[in-house]
Amino acid sequence: MQVTEPTLLIIAAGMGSRYGGLKQIDSVGPHGEIIIDYSMHDALAAGFKKVVFVIRHSFEEAFKAKIGSKLDGRVETAYAFQELGQGLGDFPLPQEREKPWGTGHAILMARDLINEPFAVINADDYYGTHSFKAMKDFLSGPALSATDYAMVGFQLSKTLSEHGSVARGVCQCEGALLRDVVECLGIEKHGESARFFDDKGLEQHLSGNEVVSMNLWGFHPSIFQHLSEQFQGFLMKHGQELKSEFFIPTVVDNLVKDDQVRVTVLPTQDSWFGVTYPDDKARAERSIQDLIKAGVYPERLWGS
Repeated sequence: MQVTEPTLLIIAAGMGSRYGGLKQIDSVGPHGEIIIDYSMHDALAAGFKKVVFVIRHSFEEAFKAKIGSKLDGRVETAYAFQELGQGLGDFPLPQEREKPWGTGHAILMARDLINEPFAVINADDYYGTHSFKAMKDFLSGPALSATDYAMVGFQLSKTLSEHGSVARGVCQCEGALLRDVVECLGIEKHGESARFFDDKGLEQHLSGNEVVSMNLWGFHPSIFQHLSEQFQGFLMKHGQELKSEFFIPTVVDNLVKDDQVRVTVLPTQDSWFGVTYPDDKARAERSIQDLIKAGVYPERLWGS
């Protein structure tokens, strides 16, 4: 049986606005490498044969020059564009809407570019070499069906920032299968554990041992039809809210609870890191230096 090589989809549409321009993206490696460089390197090493970026038209040229060009001659690349007015169908774009529609909408924008199983990551999160290898092996499995999805599960305590709150998809698992995932906003360290406040303002405590999603998902292309259907429902219910977001964990949670898909949780011992806050940069730099010393990465990631 011929095995279809999976694609990596990188959600990067928020990079330019989040950092105030691509030139302002924090470098974490010794030669100006940024977090997305290490993700691309790990994906190629794991065996992904195609990379699709979701970006915005406003920084297309700069993104291709600074980031996408590093893959030239190494792997097939393609670009999708996430803009506020795309994929809305008959729903009118609210005139005052400025916030992007979220990760679910970003993935949907790549629908015409992907016909094979694929992984999804955030551009500014570090996931680790094992995480990419585990996901590639899952997506390359000969028995993968249209109802088989996956998620790399991280330990919550390994994904928190010392410098502020974060959003995480907190999961409930039954064996190796995902049973529930809830996007929790404003999770922060609280002593030896963690906490957040729910939408009713009530304090919720977390042990830190919970499995969380960091948006490293593995999908059959069947996800695009589900995304399209759920996005229209989201717009009808929340489209007039100027800051509402269509989160991919919510989409997956709905599918799991309706018994439409089975999501395998792939455990990893890799520690996540990112630069959510300016003070996170020092930790990210130390982490990369430790990985270089351990031989995980070369000193100069893309050669001389």
